[in-house]
Amino acid sequence: MMPGDTLLEFPCDFPLKVMGAAGEGFAQSVLEVVLRHAPDFDASGMEMRPSRGGNYLSLTCTIRARSREQLDALYRELTAHPLVKIVL
Repeated sequence: MMPGDTLLEFPCDFPLKVMGAAGEGFAQSVLEVVLRHAPDFDASGMEMRPSRGGNYLSLTCTIRARSREQLDALYRELTAHPLVKIVL
């Protein structure tokens, strides 16, 4: 495979897991970023799971990915967000 090649075939459903501190605005902030890059994402499909201690929140958003560039831009914006700890 050449650099930049991907095993994904587009369009495809792509799950993103985003973790951050549980608190006011985390889920809404993540949703706003996701919608900027995947405007057709259905917010009602966002799965939320609090950590055992309740300090962190894991969000899973399965988007309809259209290109590698779309995913790269989305990852860049999410990982740069001050409320986001990890993006998988």
